[in-house]
Amino acid sequence: MRMGKKKQPTYRVVAADARSPRNGRFIEIVGVYDPRPDPSAVRIDNDKAVDWLRKGAQPTESVRKLLEISGAWEAYSGQPSTRPDLTPKPAAAPKAAAEAGDDSGEAAEASE
Repeated sequence: MRMGKKKQPTYRVVAADARSPRNGRFIEIVGVYDPRPDPSAVRIDNDKAVDWLRKGAQPTESVRKLLEISGAWEAYSGQPSTRPDLTPKPAAAPKAAAEAGDDSGEAAEASE
């Protein structure tokens, strides 16, 4: 749903019947998208979004991208994002444990 003044758009991410018009009747507001600031602001209630997706809501392509950015799509599908800019970076392992090659801390406890 488009909101805002002329040439200053903001969008509401809503759950609506597919037969209703873009700015028409909706069931619930799920979030807000503001494309004007750099970087653009995406505020989506992930719990509401996942709930509607589980009920059978079909997001548009634009809304699906917003859900991927917010993390709601990953929570719904259970699969990590395929976009490289959205994948979490792996945590760095401690060098001492990596050099020793021992994944458990039993050897360190036994030597003490």
